[in-house]
Amino acid sequence: MVVLDVRLDNFYAFKNFHINFTYPKKIVGSSIENEHLADRPNFRYKKVNIIMGANASGKTTFGRMLMNIFNFIDKQNYFMITRAVGDSSKDATFTLDMASCNNIFYRVMCTVTPCKGEKYSPENVKLEIRRENILPKDSYKTCAERIGSAPSFPEGSYIEELEKIEALDWMFEYPEDTERTLRLPDRDTTFQFVLENILKALDPAIQKVEMSQDVKNAYVIRHLYKSIILQDGEAFNTTLLSSGTKAGVEVASVVSSLIQEGLTFYYCDEKFPYIHSDIEKAILSLMIEYLPPNAQLFFTTHNTDILDMNLPKHAFTFLRKDMSDTECPITCVNASAILKRSTDSLKNAVENDMFSSAPAVDLIYAIADELGKR
Repeated sequence: MVVLDVRLDNFYAFKNFHINFTYPKKIVGSSIENEHLADRPNFRYKKVNIIMGANASGKTTFGRMLMNIFNFIDKQNYFMITRAVGDSSKDATFTLDMASCNNIFYRVMCTVTPCKGEKYSPENVKLEIRRENILPKDSYKTCAERIGSAPSFPEGSYIEELEKIEALDWMFEYPEDTERTLRLPDRDTTFQFVLENILKALDPAIQKVEMSQDVKNAYVIRHLYKSIILQDGEAFNTTLLSSGTKAGVEVASVVSSLIQEGLTFYYCDEKFPYIHSDIEKAILSLMIEYLPPNAQLFFTTHNTDILDMNLPKHAFTFLRKDMSDTECPITCVNASAILKRSTDSLKNAVENDMFSSAPAVDLIYAIADELGKR
């Protein structure tokens, strides 16, 4: 399933928030191949989405909201979205446009009405799902116009509405604030190969990675000083590996899945804060190379060296937060909306804060200024 357009209001810190993941015009010579639905060349979507912005600008929270919606659709549990409501005394709404591999356009419109007691109930969730066939010559715009004007006959309950949507598949990887719990495939030679190469690139003391012969879903890292066992579902708390090397295990899961075309939606959120910039760029390039048809990658980062990669400008979106704007505290701007010429430098634009997404470093410098006066 490909995410095309998202609107959020009163979920987490998002109010009147809108972000779009389509683009109107074919780009000649783009480094990303087939950035459209497999047999619908006019139905163009952003296959690779690099999301950048200052700390607490909404990058991780946006991904978590998408995951909440996906889980709500998949598990049909309204708690997945009601737990994300910002102000329970007001309506919370989201609209999600998606396209499936079977060329079906879905528009999911949901309203969570104010909570009258301590807890929400199924009656608080009002859901409407519209669907249209994506015709051979359709673009996102033509399909969105058609589905917007089509008659709608919502079912009586949100569960009955959710039955209208095809099964979703996805992978979300987030930085862990607490102890990691491993998720590992069983005897997967591709995963073993990818894991070994990534870990050896991150730590020269790692000699090889082997599949455990005795334990299911387990792998053994042969370290110069000791062997480390990785087992599915177990805590990952070894002190022999650096923070970057530990993150490499989860990154290997994403890369391995992409290589084997296991899923169609990937959200990789700041998995590289402890990893060298060149390795991050190399892994991102590998992810993009193996991104299958009708798939989509979201990749959040603070690493401005990513801006030097040969990617189309529409692949870069910048989030910014302004809490003084009570109507719309989190907004986004796509690089292609400001940089129109192919010769425009994305890195120069960021360094000159053309997207208004730079962190508030003046507050840090103000510490020294204030202390100097005392």
